[in-house]
Amino acid sequence: MEVDGEVNGEAVERCLSSFVDDGTVESHRYYLARRTVLEMLKDRGYAVPNEEIDRSLQDFRNIYGPIPDPDRLRVTTALRSDPSKKILVVFCGPQLVKVSVMRGISAQIVNRESLNGMILILQNKITSQAQKSVDLFPFKVEIFQITDLLVNITKHVLKPKHQVLTDREKEKLLKKYNLEEKQLPRMSVKDAIARYYGLEKGQVVKVMYSGEITQSHVTYRCVW
Repeated sequence: MEVDGEVNGEAVERCLSSFVDDGTVESHRYYLARRTVLEMLKDRGYAVPNEEIDRSLQDFRNIYGPIPDPDRLRVTTALRSDPSKKILVVFCGPQLVKVSVMRGISAQIVNRESLNGMILILQNKITSQAQKSVDLFPFKVEIFQITDLLVNITKHVLKPKHQVLTDREKEKLLKKYNLEEKQLPRMSVKDAIARYYGLEKGQVVKVMYSGEITQSHVTYRCVW
């Protein structure tokens, strides 16, 4: 056992504060959010190296510094099944996201890249005018607050496992049980799981429960 001196002749354990992370909170938040985004992209079928996901907090700080520049945290990757389909992840700083920020992203990044999607990670609010400019992008733009990504919700011990069905698997399911899409239990497109997987309306998810509390069973949900 490590000690930190003596009091009245007795060894005293090292103060607990010495084990607390001494880096910046800002870098820790960026680290956690970026790791979750990389896991999310991999689960969606994008090419993401495991070494990027497994990088330690200290290695992250060695690369990006104690106060990371959000521009350096950007991620561009493509689907493993179709490399022509690329997505870009943009981290915004702590400032209010105004229309000028979105115009800058469009001019500096989007016009140079052949993209099929983009994820914006915010630390502040986005103005209504900026939101309108987002809607003008020629592809789907997903917006997350950085606090939504500090923990990967799919890894929670009480969260059932989810599997996104392909169109063919969905068709076979409906045919097997003689169902129409509208007869399946629903999942809102705004649901945290639907957002994690980037699901669209009409997609079906297989939900697998297991454990002593929930017992093992399977159900299906259609995004609406």
